[in-house]
Amino acid sequence: MVASVSLTERIPIVMRNLFFACAILSGCCVNAIAQGPALGAIQNSQAAPSYAAGDVYLDASRVYVKVDKKGFGHFHGVVGRIASGNLQLGAAEHAGQVVFDMTTFRADTPAARKYVGLEGETSEATQSEVTANMLGEKILNVERFATATFTIDSALPAAQPSRDGHPQYELIGSLELHGATVPVRFLVEVQPKNGWHHVRGGLPLKQTNFGITPFSKAFGAIGVADTVQVWGDIWVAPSAGMAQQKESPESGVRR
Repeated sequence: MVASVSLTERIPIVMRNLFFACAILSGCCVNAIAQGPALGAIQNSQAAPSYAAGDVYLDASRVYVKVDKKGFGHFHGVVGRIASGNLQLGAAEHAGQVVFDMTTFRADTPAARKYVGLEGETSEATQSEVTANMLGEKILNVERFATATFTIDSALPAAQPSRDGHPQYELIGSLELHGATVPVRFLVEVQPKNGWHHVRGGLPLKQTNFGITPFSKAFGAIGVADTVQVWGDIWVAPSAGMAQQKESPESGVRR
């Protein structure tokens, strides 16, 4: 036979059970709040890839080309993206490699013309026409030669700083383009900025050295010069573990 419990005896029991339930629930909430940011930080760190020393930040790095005119031709500015890259500044050997995605090269965009020092803009139709000629079989032939590779043998400090007072390095190596490989050497300026190394430098290249016939028409009256000026503008991680940024390392600039 079960003994009955009066109402006055039930109230303390109910209150005590309610107190314990609230205490357990509160503890769970506190633990969840305490663990939330840590879990989020872990998830964010896993989602953002890190960079090894010398890795190139691809989203902000570019290559630019200024094409001079011949006869009644026109000057052109070209911009292209980098597929992969690593540069070990200070290395006496095996200093890195930069691979250019030739299929991304575009002619006479406003950004390209501005970078190479050309005034004015061209219509989208003209940009498309010049780009099609440039990427086509008769010039770059990107269907066959989709990439170009700069193999860097050494990247040693130069004796003199740049005109702006920044350190310079001499890059020595070879450029494979359009199925031909040509030795190259040139100076780059290195400017620390926003936690990265902003590396800029350029050199002249002859198209015919790579088996490329410069564009011309009207029996040569309209065309472009054999020698083009090429600039690299890349961002290099100076140390390992740098997290990927949503914007260009150059603050506020998107390319």
